[in-house]
Amino acid sequence: ILIIGSILVIINAVGRIINPVPINYNGMIIFAIFGVIVNGLAAYFTKEGDSLNQKAVNLHMLEDVLGWGVVLIGAILIKFTEITLIDAIMSIGVAIFILSHAIKSFKSIVDLFLEKTPEGIEIEELKEHLHEIENVKDVHHVHVWSLDGFNHYATMHVVTDLKDTKELKNKIKDELSEHGINHTTIEFEEVGFECTEKECVIPEHHHHGHHHHDHCH
Repeated sequence: ILIIGSILVIINAVGRIINPVPINYNGMIIFAIFGVIVNGLAAYFTKEGDSLNQKAVNLHMLEDVLGWGVVLIGAILIKFTEITLIDAIMSIGVAIFILSHAIKSFKSIVDLFLEKTPEGIEIEELKEHLHEIENVKDVHHVHVWSLDGFNHYATMHVVTDLKDTKELKNKIKDELSEHGINHTTIEFEEVGFECTEKECVIPEHHHHGHHHHDHCH
């Protein structure tokens, strides 16, 4: 909505530069004051969020405050100068600002839908850290993804010769939480267990397809 809306605003603003129209600046001033107050309150109440959805909402509110602030200043300037071109130039400025932020957010959201490994997490480095844990003989079939840009999830196979794996599982989960991964599914395998090709090579069409080259050792 933000991307399409910004593009439409730019198109209309360019049209107004070519063919100027009279501006109801008094109406603009009243609307702008109301807009700054309402969106200012909304931005204040949504600022605590950590997930991408919450950040997107807060960004939208802040952009609205900025937009209405610009409208207010512009309307006052038009009232005193009678230069209607100010309206179109302001519209383009605000639209470009919103468009640039919306495209960045859109890219992050696409990454989530593709279930890409979150930024700052290196699978190989993660494996090295897990290998250092006592009684971990091997780690493979590791996949990390995120649902909201804040909560990260992981699945993996861990080879160990321990019969009671409860303590080891806690150590692995502690290590993963240090990497920002708090939701984990671990499958334990015995040393010498024949991890078959079918179980460990993810088919192309699976939703974690970007890791489908992770063969078992």
